[in-house]
Amino acid sequence: MNVSPRTARTLAAAAVLLALPTALAGCSSTKTGGTSTGDSGGKVKIGLVTKTDSNPYFVSMRAAAQKAADAAGVELIAKAGTADGDNDSQVTAIENLEASGVKAILVTPNDSKAIVPTLKAAQAKGIFVAALDTQTDGNAGVDATWATDNTKAGEQQGAYVKAALGSTTPVLAMLDLQPGVSVGDQRHNGFLTGMGLTDSSPEIAGRQDTNGDQSKGQTAMENLLQKNPGINAVYTINEPAAIGAWTALNNAGKAGSTVVGSIDGGCTGVQAVKDGKIAATVMQFPGKMAEEGVKAAVAFAKDGTKPTVPASGYIDTGVQLITDKPLGGLDAKDTAWGLQNCWGGVS
Repeated sequence: MNVSPRTARTLAAAAVLLALPTALAGCSSTKTGGTSTGDSGGKVKIGLVTKTDSNPYFVSMRAAAQKAADAAGVELIAKAGTADGDNDSQVTAIENLEASGVKAILVTPNDSKAIVPTLKAAQAKGIFVAALDTQTDGNAGVDATWATDNTKAGEQQGAYVKAALGSTTPVLAMLDLQPGVSVGDQRHNGFLTGMGLTDSSPEIAGRQDTNGDQSKGQTAMENLLQKNPGINAVYTINEPAAIGAWTALNNAGKAGSTVVGSIDGGCTGVQAVKDGKIAATVMQFPGKMAEEGVKAAVAFAKDGTKPTVPASGYIDTGVQLITDKPLGGLDAKDTAWGLQNCWGGVS
């Protein structure tokens, strides 16, 4: 179609007028409440990277984080490592979160040392980074950490096992996590302190790693019983390992004469205490870690505020001894309280 010069000028002017609203709109930001990013009109994004997405401990942590994020009106993007101890998958998850535009990243490190360079890189981009449950090496690469005092938890387990033995000399089996993991080392050392022992004490009949796994806990206990059938006390890194140990002891007819202690506070573990499989466990509070982490992330996104961290390098979210047979003046709650405050379901 042929267009005259006058008609062309008229059409061009109309096009400019039609384009003005769109151009003006592109120069302004849109807010949808107090947590707007200000550049896209969307919610503030917070990332959560747990060690795995299958362990009930981290499932409960993710649920608590989601609840806190929903209450604050922010978007939670949850990711996880492929397996406990897998650093590479967590690095990939963090890099993906950065690319998605998160303002904060909360992470439970699979490798407290290897993850540090990745966390520092995130901080350099202005992202708030916090560790949950597990401290990074030297608390590097994080603005804050919320965690259990795992040494104290170990001490409480040890103090209870010692009290339960009374005047009986311990013949101790230690079901550990794996070498070089700070949580396992802290619980192990704390337990020995609570028992009044050291790694060189002759009362230790044997040690074996379990990776915190129930089937490996059972195998480890079976192996240690073969070496020393007189074992009468068992340290366990967590409740799955403890239940595995009890299974081996029960199969050997020794469950009733052996004191098994543990740490975690999962509902299955507390139920095992109620059922008499575990003498006592020490509860920790992953939901509180997640809630406090999300709150801090929201505060940072709002005005750059960062939490004050104690000299210990982390904010302690507490522990609680759970048993139906309190001993030695130790502060304890019963399993009724434990089942009301535990995390995860009873399997």
